Amino acid sequence: MAAQAEMALWAVNRFGLGAAPDELPLVARDPRGWAEAALARPAEALAPVQGADSDAGLALIMARREAMLRPSGEGMMQEDAGFLRPGDLLGEALQARIALATRTPSPLQERLALFWADHFTTSATSGAAAYLSEAYEREAIRPHLLGRFADLAKAAILHAAMLFYLDNRTSIGPNSPSGLRGRGRRGLNENLAREALELHTLGVDGGYTQEDVIAFARALTGWSVELSPAGLEPRRVRFFPERHEPGVKVILGKTYARLGPQQALAVLDDLARHPATARHVARRLVRHFVGHGLPGLEARMAEVFRRTDGDLGAVTRALIADDEAWGPPRKLRSPLELILATARLLGGLPPRPAPYRSLRAMGQPYRAPPSPKGWPAEDEAWAAPDAIKTRLDWAAELATRLPPGLDARALLDAAFGPAASAETRQAVARASEGRQALALLLLSPEFQRR
Repeated sequence: MAAQAEMALWAVNRFGLGAAPDELPLVARDPRGWAEAALARPAEALAPVQGADSDAGLALIMARREAMLRPSGEGMMQEDAGFLRPGDLLGEALQARIALATRTPSPLQERLALFWADHFTTSATSGAAAYLSEAYEREAIRPHLLGRFADLAKAAILHAAMLFYLDNRTSIGPNSPSGLRGRGRRGLNENLAREALELHTLGVDGGYTQEDVIAFARALTGWSVELSPAGLEPRRVRFFPERHEPGVKVILGKTYARLGPQQALAVLDDLARHPATARHVARRLVRHFVGHGLPGLEARMAEVFRRTDGDLGAVTRALIADDEAWGPPRKLRSPLELILATARLLGGLPPRPAPYRSLRAMGQPYRAPPSPKGWPAEDEAWAAPDAIKTRLDWAAELATRLPPGLDARALLDAAFGPAASAETRQAVARASEGRQALALLLLSPEFQRR
């Protein structure tokens, strides 16, 4: 087994967000215990921002729609220039995330929140989902980080953000009362059912068919969001029985006779217990935390998932306890991980370069993955020459915004302890002044990987 100091470095980067000042010596006393202790604490709350809960997010969506439809003086529709834009809300939310990452004593909880929000991806590329992204993480993801996978899956898949993002809000059973009244103008949408099977539960190799997708889409009809200002029902996100496709559904060979909201919930419970789901979730978890090419570790995590009925706390503890999960860095930090690790090391970030714009420049706009697959887990996605150049530009600009008397050597020791390479130590030592030394530290192979 590696020396404690080396394991401490692996712990703070693999099971955390990077080292904070004075953290490595504390972690070195018991690296595994440090990671396990993080799981004993409740997940911290993100600082309040606009749209922090679903009701607030839906109110923003409705107000935005009204503003966009408001006639201008020339009789044309126009957007109210003073209205809160998605980028403003997401920029504020990112600042809250950076502040929490900087100070939290449980960075493993923050890494879990990042992982599960990506596993159950929603994206701000969908305008409405942008206003619900904060509520989504607070309400669906964070309360279930260490609970049962079935509960997390139901909370995420049936949240307003997901219903908007994957179009289930407009999915109507063709033979439902609403479908019959509409005479086919609005029908079944398969997006949520397909992604729930392919990405959230079974995986692309999970053995489902197109008939299963259609049947599941029918079971999911009725789970929707009401945006009509005249609605009398105070719960805008709920099951609408008049939109639900009637009749039994057969999915993966099992018949679901119960109708109404319980039908989709029963399907999700069974999907959560399926062996393919255990395999798919374990594979994604291992590849996020440790890396690719570890089939034995993936198989052991899948077995824990099956044996504990999807207890995510037990799975996470098993990952920490497994020797194969420890070792030298195997993964390149994504742009968001790079920014969070830098903030943690520095105790915060200067206002410029603005993190929200920096993430967009580095190819990972905040909360806006390009597809329901989420962000790629492969290093190649972040290692293209243009992507590396934008990291260099970001580190150089960041360094110019910091005090000139910065002690980069002390930060080097805080970040890596004795594990820093001779090449990195030499580069930092030879820098003309502290800010240049910091830029070299941030661009070092040790800091770019986790």
